[in-house]
Amino acid sequence: MKSYDEILIGSGPAAYRLSNLLATTDHRVLVVEGFEYGGTCPNYGCEPKIFLEGAARAVLQSQQLLGRGIKTPATLDWSALMKTKLDRFNPWPGQTSEIISKSHDVVDGYARFVNAHTIEVAGQHYHGKNIIIATGQTPNILDIPGKDLLHTSYDVLSMTELPKKMAFIGGGFVALELATLVAAAGADVTIIVHSDRLLREFPVNETIALGKDMAKRGIHFAYNTNLQAIQQTKQGLLLQTDKGTMTSDYVVDATGRHPNIDRLGLEKADIQHDRHGIAVDSHLMTSAKDVYAIGDVVNRKQPKLTPVAEFEGQYLFDLLTGQNPEPIHYPTVARATFTFPEIAQVGINPDDVQKKADYQIKTIPLNGASLYAGQNDQTTTLTLVFSHHQLVGASEIGDHAADDINNFLPVIGLKISGQQYRQALIAIYPALADKVASLLQ
Repeated sequence: MKSYDEILIGSGPAAYRLSNLLATTDHRVLVVEGFEYGGTCPNYGCEPKIFLEGAARAVLQSQQLLGRGIKTPATLDWSALMKTKLDRFNPWPGQTSEIISKSHDVVDGYARFVNAHTIEVAGQHYHGKNIIIATGQTPNILDIPGKDLLHTSYDVLSMTELPKKMAFIGGGFVALELATLVAAAGADVTIIVHSDRLLREFPVNETIALGKDMAKRGIHFAYNTNLQAIQQTKQGLLLQTDKGTMTSDYVVDATGRHPNIDRLGLEKADIQHDRHGIAVDSHLMTSAKDVYAIGDVVNRKQPKLTPVAEFEGQYLFDLLTGQNPEPIHYPTVARATFTFPEIAQVGINPDDVQKKADYQIKTIPLNGASLYAGQNDQTTTLTLVFSHHQLVGASEIGDHAADDINNFLPVIGLKISGQQYRQALIAIYPALADKVASLLQ
């Protein structure tokens, strides 16, 4: 049986960052992967999504400028776009495996614990001084009659032909971002939401505005509706909901994701977990000594985002190599949904402090500024949250919300005062960054 200093189960962003760092040491490392090398983000997640979003955004912005200097808006050829996407991303798993194998041993297959420091892969046993679980999450599939007819985000992001009529189940990031893409390409889209609102992670006023903007572009919403069954008919797919029936050519289950732990045999190592993921302590160690978990498979309150996973990979490297024995301390984390318009948020959500006297909320429409008016971005609105004159939260809905909110991230994360900001820098004009100084108290 081969023994290693570290065994990494998974090769997504958290494990990939850790494996690259371990390549600079003399540690013996084994990387085990049963899916696509690189994990979800570069293969079926954020990377291909943002690649496709580039073309979709150009189409939607040209439509928004119709009659304001644009005579004929752009159209999106889904098949051609997907070909360029596949040409770019199909080689990535092989390239990632090749990069890892230059420094570490690599085994294809699903790992299963034999005990706390031994795993089995394809009938072979491997021992690890430290074992790191980084298996991420996998899409949910509703347990309903006809569930075999449901597709996931993985399918959509490799879909070479665009269905005429598509339905998305869910009101979160995945449903709204993918719906934005395919609707921009001409699909007739319906989004089925089991509650009365979208994107609960973001301020309610901004999510309402997003829904209205998407509806104006022809995307249909069915709120407070639950899909109960799906069946194939000669006319297409028949969807049975608790509010009646509807038809579609293609149905995407975007009801969420769950930790990818079913194959691991965690009980063999007495590793505590629940439906939210694997429990870890303040050093990312599981209930089994020297067995760690990093990335989206972890049960934690921080957002399950690629940069957070990579941060954990860096932290664990520093811990394992003796450079940082301290508990993990997460930095300020910003997040965004790449819909059109976008919503982005960092720090305290204004909805959580509206009735608290220690906080002041300032809402600033930006559509009058030349930058946004020139793009006919009529929805764009910025909301700032202050506590005792210190900026502690920021959110925005708008065509460039993600980039805009990044301007406020260092102010919040580094606790910079308005005076310190104004003294330290003058930003490029005219852009939102130029206005940050005057917006800070």
